Amino acid sequence: MSQGLHADRDRSFALAQRAQELMRDYGPSATPRAYAVWYTYVSGEQPLLNDAVKRLITQNRALTEDDTTELHEQYLGGERLIAAAGETSTTLLSEIEGIVEILNLSVGSATQYGESLRVFSEDLSRSTLTGETRLHDIVATLVAATREVATNNRVLEARMRESRSEIETLREKLEETRIQSLTDALTGLSNRKHFEEMLGKAIDVSAHQRVPSSLIVLDIDFFKRFNDLYGHLTGDQVLRLVGIVMREAVDKNATLARFGGEEFSVVLPGKDRAAARAIAEKIRLGVMGRELIKRSSGESLGKVTVSVGLATYRAGDTAISMLERADLCMFAAKRAGRNRTVDDSASNTTFEDVA
Repeated sequence: MSQGLHADRDRSFALAQRAQELMRDYGPSATPRAYAVWYTYVSGEQPLLNDAVKRLITQNRALTEDDTTELHEQYLGGERLIAAAGETSTTLLSEIEGIVEILNLSVGSATQYGESLRVFSEDLSRSTLTGETRLHDIVATLVAATREVATNNRVLEARMRESRSEIETLREKLEETRIQSLTDALTGLSNRKHFEEMLGKAIDVSAHQRVPSSLIVLDIDFFKRFNDLYGHLTGDQVLRLVGIVMREAVDKNATLARFGGEEFSVVLPGKDRAAARAIAEKIRLGVMGRELIKRSSGESLGKVTVSVGLATYRAGDTAISMLERADLCMFAAKRAGRNRTVDDSASNTTFEDVA
């Protein structure tokens, strides 16, 4: 075995050992899904997964089964969607091949009919017979050929309609799969994958066109205690409620996302700090202004609040640096008493200062 292969093997074993140690120290159980999350964490191959794990550990000191499931789905999952897309694509290719075959048959039928007309024309030009019988034979043959072409065309047209309908259905399935791959199933907001993509695009635009962009991160206050008190189904209602309020507070250019757990984000391309702060406050006050009612009993569950962090683009920012800054502001809001918005204006460097 070469020295390089030895090094790769030794590194793999070392990563595996470290992953097992972390899984034992911070994980609820040693499942294959948990191992995949921790192995990816220690390998450093997905920095944003590492960032998410660190945040969860900071908040909870350990990962729950739900945390592990969320992390795996957001960063390592998607096999079901990939399989669905692959299956649909295969069917779509088959339909396209069928259409090509129909077109070939149609072209062949037209070519054959054209050849028949050419033969009839030559036959007529050579013929010296003008009797009624001869003319009748030629017309009868031409009519028969025309009927055959018409019949073939009707069959091909029916097959084409079927294929067109099937392709439209497959197109809708592919679009549905694409949307599912970018959407958080519980709230209908974007998932972490789509959030990262849109944040990266907003940063690129800010860097190259010198326009502002901002990022809001918000976390539901005391959500774990709420879940423990009222149960996960009611907790899910709270998450959906936050998603609804967020939608009401932004325009169509914003990207709303749920990271997982009780943390949400808003990517705001084109918004400076003042505009983004106004949106953040609108969300915070909107959530606080909703009273929760338990559907089964009509019991009032009180109000929910959120702590909000806000970061505005600075020269040299990446998705990770901007997210880290927004997170720090959100944790500062927690430390200051929760139910408030903290932005990153404390630093001397703002977007407006960039030369």
